[in-house]
Amino acid sequence: MAEKSEILIALEQIEKDKKLKKEDILMTIESALMLAYKKHVGKSANVEAKIDIDTGEMTTNIRKVVVENVVNPLLEISVRDAKKIDQNTCLGYEVKIPLNPQSFARIAAQTARQIIVQKIKESEKDLLFDEMKRKVGQIVNGIIYRITDRNNIIVDLGKTEAILPVSEQVIKEKFSIGQHIKAVVLKVERNTKGPDIILSRKNTCFVKKLFEIEVPEIYEKIVEIVNVVREAGVRTKVTVVSHNPKVDPVGACVGIKGMRVKPIIDELRGEKIDLVSYSMDPAKYVANSLSPAKVISVVIVSDSDKKAEVLIASDMLSLAIGRNGHNVRLAAKLTGWRIDVKSEKQKVEINCENSEEIEALN
Repeated sequence: MAEKSEILIALEQIEKDKKLKKEDILMTIESALMLAYKKHVGKSANVEAKIDIDTGEMTTNIRKVVVENVVNPLLEISVRDAKKIDQNTCLGYEVKIPLNPQSFARIAAQTARQIIVQKIKESEKDLLFDEMKRKVGQIVNGIIYRITDRNNIIVDLGKTEAILPVSEQVIKEKFSIGQHIKAVVLKVERNTKGPDIILSRKNTCFVKKLFEIEVPEIYEKIVEIVNVVREAGVRTKVTVVSHNPKVDPVGACVGIKGMRVKPIIDELRGEKIDLVSYSMDPAKYVANSLSPAKVISVVIVSDSDKKAEVLIASDMLSLAIGRNGHNVRLAAKLTGWRIDVKSEKQKVEINCENSEEIEALN
């Protein structure tokens, strides 16, 4: 077996290290040789270059048309001169004139080096883009190495950097340079300098992925997250359902003494998390969604308008509504139902008012 040429050994190493196909690099070198010769003799020259993929042997030719009177020596050759190269040629034919690469080797080497370096950079950008694109919706770990004047956080992910914009940050959370940070990859876009990677700690997908990491039953699809709604930094509600009757979905997510949900709450800097068991029964689902408040009853006022009236113990009213109404608002968003919450005391007062109105009419 013939010994491999130095060029083939070098190409195979580039192929291994930079994930570039040997054939693509050979085409790049061939293009570089053609460009180099055109720089050497003239841009209009009809040059071809070929490198044998098996031996690494390089051949370069200039192609000229056989004419009676030469007007453009770069593209044309006289019959007499053409016959010296190929006895069988005649007017109108094209002949290939072998070139000596040594005459323009230095220019060719410089051109090839520039093109290969550029191609390697472009390939690395493409590979990185593809790798990060596959991570959209996944959690990544990084180190904060810069915070811009606009408070956008630049995160070092190792191979590349990403940005956690202010719009995807939780207002209550504060970070500093050098701190480790987790975030979900929200979006990846192409850029001439490399992929633009947008991170988020605010998106509901971040919470969902944290649960997938901490709860094996979710990762194994025994328990499914049906929906997640969130007021970042305040409260998150997560609807879960079990595909195994022996597995309690809420219990599986909370874990023994809260050991599964606690790391998630810690990661979210103490944000409240309500785990809600899904039910096909709208009344039951609405009741579950108002957790941690205990519901006395749910009356479906209108199926078509998805309107429900919920009765709560008087001492539970503030808990059911939540600070600034966030608990009932999230419950409505989670279930898709318009929820009207009333306490027992309010219900009694309304009933009394209605009775007085009826008596007045009579």
